[in-house]
Amino acid sequence: MSSATKTDSATSTGAARRTPGAGAAYDSVAPAAQTGQEVAVPAFAVPADRGRTSIADPVVGKIAGMAAREVAGVHAFGGSLTRALGVVRDRVPGGRPSVTRGVKVEVGEKQTAIDLEIVVEYGVAISELAYEVRENVISAVERMTSLEVVEVNIAVTDIHIPGDEDSSSTRVE
Repeated sequence: MSSATKTDSATSTGAARRTPGAGAAYDSVAPAAQTGQEVAVPAFAVPADRGRTSIADPVVGKIAGMAAREVAGVHAFGGSLTRALGVVRDRVPGGRPSVTRGVKVEVGEKQTAIDLEIVVEYGVAISELAYEVRENVISAVERMTSLEVVEVNIAVTDIHIPGDEDSSSTRVE
């Protein structure tokens, strides 16, 4: 018996209750009290005739950008040109910082690939930082979207040295 069949038959008879959000790609189904066991069923095992969910590239990009920003040691995102244009856009009235600056994604039906351009703080071990960023991004994207993250490529484009701020921020006012 397939996972989808277990879910459909259990829920249609009322012998089980669904507990959404039990994992990245799983909803758990708790069978009737007499068994006392819980069976994990893929969330994507919903019958095709009930509809389709698609997730746009910018959604995955925002999730990846926010997850990467949570890691200590990441100073900024994007290459120097991207950051310079971002500074100008941020200063325009009504402009907001872009969460997807330095983030590129490709989203398929069940998988996604993510490219990040980051600026790191001076003194951090770059390989360890890249590992932490990669793990945090994969965890967040898979948990929120149920898409399989096939790769997270990280390009370190610059290093931020404290006290060595951009010349645009040191202008006389």
